[in-house]
Amino acid sequence: QVQLVESGGGLVQAGGSLRLSCAASGRTFSGYTVGWFRQVPGKERQFVAAISESGGSTYYADYARSVKGRFTISRDNAKNTVYLQMNSLKPEDTAVYYCAAGGRYGATIAGQFDYWGQGTQVTVSS
Repeated sequence: QVQLVESGGGLVQAGGSLRLSCAASGRTFSGYTVGWFRQVPGKERQFVAAISESGGSTYYADYARSVKGRFTISRDNAKNTVYLQMNSLKPEDTAVYYCAAGGRYGATIAGQFDYWGQGTQVTVSS
């Protein structure tokens, strides 16, 4: 069993930055692909980014206004932690952000991940 806890969310002005952390307990997730998702009430949970077990490969959502280029996912397996660095934040980035582990590399659907944190709220004001 893997327990995940997100932290680092909060209120930030448009154009600002935040770094989210996802810490694992119970067992290491060094052997798992780990992803970040976000969700707004009334909408589906949306893929943001993921990183391979080794940290050597990453992939990002490809939206019309993609988070690619603004967000960076990284991991430190020694600390059992995955990060999401978010720069140039926009009001439309406001959501609850979740980390998830257990997906195979390349997965972008929530149901493909086995373990989930409780989420951390990110609010971007204009």
